[in-house]
Amino acid sequence: MNMMNGFPPNEEDQVTLANWRKPPFNRWAFNHVNELIPTATIRSSGNYADLGRTADSALSDFRLSLNGAMLNAQNWLDQTFTDSVVILKNGKIVFERYEEGQDAVIPHIWMSVSKSVLGLVAGALVGKGLLDVGAPLLDVIPELAGSAFDGATIRDLLDMRVGVKFDEDYHATNGAIIEYRKSHLWDPIPVGEKPSDLRSFFSSLVERDGTHNGRFHYVSPNTDLLGWVFERVSGRRYADLVSELLWQPIGAEHDAYITVDRLGAPRCAGGLCAAPRDMARLGRLFVTGGQTNGTQVIPSSWLEDIVQNGSAAAWKEGDFYDLFDGADMHYRSKWYVLRGARPLVYGVGVFGQNVFIDVESDLVIAKSSSQPLPLDKDFLSITLSGVEVIRNIFK
Repeated sequence: MNMMNGFPPNEEDQVTLANWRKPPFNRWAFNHVNELIPTATIRSSGNYADLGRTADSALSDFRLSLNGAMLNAQNWLDQTFTDSVVILKNGKIVFERYEEGQDAVIPHIWMSVSKSVLGLVAGALVGKGLLDVGAPLLDVIPELAGSAFDGATIRDLLDMRVGVKFDEDYHATNGAIIEYRKSHLWDPIPVGEKPSDLRSFFSSLVERDGTHNGRFHYVSPNTDLLGWVFERVSGRRYADLVSELLWQPIGAEHDAYITVDRLGAPRCAGGLCAAPRDMARLGRLFVTGGQTNGTQVIPSSWLEDIVQNGSAAAWKEGDFYDLFDGADMHYRSKWYVLRGARPLVYGVGVFGQNVFIDVESDLVIAKSSSQPLPLDKDFLSITLSGVEVIRNIFK
């Protein structure tokens, strides 16, 4: 955390667009994203809902066995490079921790948990009659005729079941994913190269590697494309939609923001930056049936659909079955669901971002991190194991 100290900082301590997702620079960058990339503000109302608090000793019984060692709660947080964690039980904070550089006010990037937030925006738009998830994508975005998205429905995009050829390899040094990053300004544009933008990038994806409505195929551009869909059907900027449909109704405590490209297109797939308590507030909509303070923010039927529907067969055939050790799961409207008698609903972002909801136990865990690798099976396993310990404490 000596990053960016000094006027100017030493060269080896400078966080730039070229290194911001790499350790150790990411620990500073993940709560200073708006100093690196253009953003649009997601405004709160100024009248936030107080969460209340109980004694902060709720995890004193936390014990997790790992490689012959017994971890307590702080050990678990350290092992998973946690920057912040907020745990709500029955709507009240029972545990809250912030590491150096993070606090209750500073927005942290939530990476692909941003997709899950978009899944809730979708539900709100459906509830207002503005979005038909069964409609063909091209009914809304005819500009993509002839692309790999041709023939897909909005539901296919929501469930990551579009047969577009795109390799989500976070370690790639060339190929479509690099062009994708440059299009939304997450990577530097080489000198002399013409700048791109997200909406133009979608048209460049013309090859397919499967059928639409087939296997679960994780392609981040699907979610950014949905941002374009939502803006067109509503006539509103995506950041304003999040503010009006989610952030203000739930009584968010702080403004959030989302990264945008050079033409203002939002990075819905990974660019949301928000304070941890507000992400916990958002997750609790699953517990309350989509209501906050008597206001129906999202139709309860939409949330029930996320938990109860989704294709287990598509998940088994898909990209992440092995990553999650063959767990009985599905993916629906940008949320992961661990199926069973007590389903666990959660969002997953690279480098260790998560929002977990145990609906039956009225338990929400919002956890942000700055892990050294974007996607690491061991870190994911440790995180999920720790969550199960917490679920057992609060069952």
